Amino acid sequence: MNETFMKEKPVFPLIVSMSLPMVISMLVNSLYNIVDSFFVAKISENAMTALSLVYPVQNFVNAIAIGFGVGISSQISLYLGAGRRDHADIAATHGTVLSVIHGLVMMILSIAIMPFFLGLFTSDPEVIELGIRYSGIVFCFSVVVGLNLAFEKLFQAVGRMKSSMMGLMCGCLANIILDPVLIFGLGPFPAMGMEGAALATGLGQVLNLVIYLIIYKAMPLQVRLRRTCLKPAASIDKKLYSIGVPAILSLALPSLLISVLNSILAVYSQSYVVVLGIYYKLQTFLYLPASGIVQGMRPVIGYNYGAGEHKRVKKVYLVTLAMTSMIMLLGTVICLAVPGQLMGMFTSNAETILAGKTALRIISAGFLVSSVSVTACGALEGLGKGAPSLIVSLFRYVLVIIPAAFVLSRIFGAVGVWHAFWIAEAVTAVASGIISKKTVWEQ
Repeated sequence: MNETFMKEKPVFPLIVSMSLPMVISMLVNSLYNIVDSFFVAKISENAMTALSLVYPVQNFVNAIAIGFGVGISSQISLYLGAGRRDHADIAATHGTVLSVIHGLVMMILSIAIMPFFLGLFTSDPEVIELGIRYSGIVFCFSVVVGLNLAFEKLFQAVGRMKSSMMGLMCGCLANIILDPVLIFGLGPFPAMGMEGAALATGLGQVLNLVIYLIIYKAMPLQVRLRRTCLKPAASIDKKLYSIGVPAILSLALPSLLISVLNSILAVYSQSYVVVLGIYYKLQTFLYLPASGIVQGMRPVIGYNYGAGEHKRVKKVYLVTLAMTSMIMLLGTVICLAVPGQLMGMFTSNAETILAGKTALRIISAGFLVSSVSVTACGALEGLGKGAPSLIVSLFRYVLVIIPAAFVLSRIFGAVGVWHAFWIAEAVTAVASGIISKKTVWEQ
């Protein structure tokens, strides 16, 4: 592969070729999330509630791995674009080691706080017990998650999207297969219930990592992990964190948001907490493909920025915005057309389905406009602009939606929370346009 293809190949086919493997893998990952929830919901509605309450912490652990991985990928792309391969090797090596450390810390903290965390949102002893049983296993794989994301972003930074896709898809497919086997006990395997769901998730992540290691050893890359690169490099570490920390916070903010919204909704009915949990499972099927497009764009925009190709940077941004908008439009149509069927995949409770139909129809009003902030965040991260990206995320997940949800819920009840979603997306789109104009267009 020509090492300068990111600044030579026509933009649209380049973005498609970089994004398509990620979109496919994101869709498979979305399918895994839905299937996982589907089988857990078959255990009981309390099991689904427990999964919904654990999700914010699980999402936070993933956010740390993904966000720091974004810092790794961004730095590698920028250094390669500038022709500084030695610095790219140092960024990759230090990033991988730090990812392991992050995983260890999060494993210990997540398991320790879970009983207290669950008690904040429910007094049902069965829900708390189910949540502890699930989280006690799933968080043991936090180091594996950190390594997976480090290798995934390394492959993406050099344009090896198919390698990233292969590992992620195999891990997700293994999880989908193992879910019913370990949860309900098929063949020689005993029925493990919630523990089976957690173990299926962890084993899928292990397979993902094994495949990444095999690919890394078998295929030459522009960037390599080297022992000689383990020597202190404070300036590079600082750059990794300057991008990684804002990206982590941006990805972790949904966890804060879900926790706050759960506390607001729980006042009205436990069913609304279930609806919110189901929505976030469903929306991954929409936002993860868009994220796949953004992941395909990120190394391209970073490489061209590092190479000084500023006109090409702007074109990459516009092409990506158009592609994410199409994904969001499709999601809007689906949620408006069959909201009841979507909710019925996870619960048979008529009250929950009815509340979920209303929620999906209202929330989907903000899908299309959200493509602006999704694209802007990815572009800013790819350009190494971590702080502006964090500002966009703060608008989307904290500064607008939380106050709006609190106020509107007092006026309209639980339905007011759903209206807060599209209001936040509209305000954030305006903020994203202003910020990206200053960082992308006025270079």
